[in-house]
Amino acid sequence: MSDFPTNWGRWGDGDELGAVNLITDEVRARGAAEARTGITVSIARVTTPFPLTGGPMASTSAATTAVQTAMLFTGFGAPAMAEVMIVTTHHPEVTHLDAMGHWIEGGRVYPGVDAADSSGPTGVRHGAADVYADGILTRGVLLDLAPGGRLDPGHPVTGADLDAAAARAGIEVLPGDALVVRGGWSLINAGGQALPGMTLDAVRWMHEHGISVYAGDIGDARPPLPGEVPGALHRFALGRLAIPLIDAADPEELAKVCARLGRWTFQFVIAAPRIAGTTGLPVNPLAVF
Repeated sequence: MSDFPTNWGRWGDGDELGAVNLITDEVRARGAAEARTGITVSIARVTTPFPLTGGPMASTSAATTAVQTAMLFTGFGAPAMAEVMIVTTHHPEVTHLDAMGHWIEGGRVYPGVDAADSSGPTGVRHGAADVYADGILTRGVLLDLAPGGRLDPGHPVTGADLDAAAARAGIEVLPGDALVVRGGWSLINAGGQALPGMTLDAVRWMHEHGISVYAGDIGDARPPLPGEVPGALHRFALGRLAIPLIDAADPEELAKVCARLGRWTFQFVIAAPRIAGTTGLPVNPLAVF
């Protein structure tokens, strides 16, 4: 696919932000102008942790936090509550941000950094998710591919599908926008059916429209779509075009609010945790109306 567009080198040989560079001050202000009512909607899945040990304070006798120690031994009575979380950042039940360091193509990471120089035993040194810790704020657009229902199993999502959804909503997708796509599917409750997926044509559409961030419940098809390049979203949108992906997003409530308000554009906000050296981080994307 040597003829497919690439953003490698577009913003310099040491860039780590990728297509987020498309979010200029003007674009950011355009997004902020969408926040007019104060209504907010999370686009994240609800993740239910799996307990490793029993009881809410099971581990405190073996190791306490500083806060617990203070509560236990300075006369405050009942101990404070705390927990240890082990998170698989790229788990399909965890809404997370895929950063540039997540995808390696030909032994290199965007925008051409050798994989050995990108990361090592101490974590990611180039293209880590915490480069977005200052926040991603822009205008978001919801393209609902199946209003009131869901796409057929194994449906190949094309640029024409995205155009049709934009036409139904009466919106123009602009450079720097965050794209949120709803198809009505979830990897977790697919029931063994073939998942719809983004085609290379849809990824090219994202490039042509200047998408800065992608979030949605449609990702790479499982199993791969017949006649299509496997992993088009990760390999080409993230790997070639450097568009950060918000995997395992849940746009169901967003679609309901958009339909109720008659608005399919909003301020899109992500604040990535300032945890250094990872290829991805759990995030809670917000739509602000």
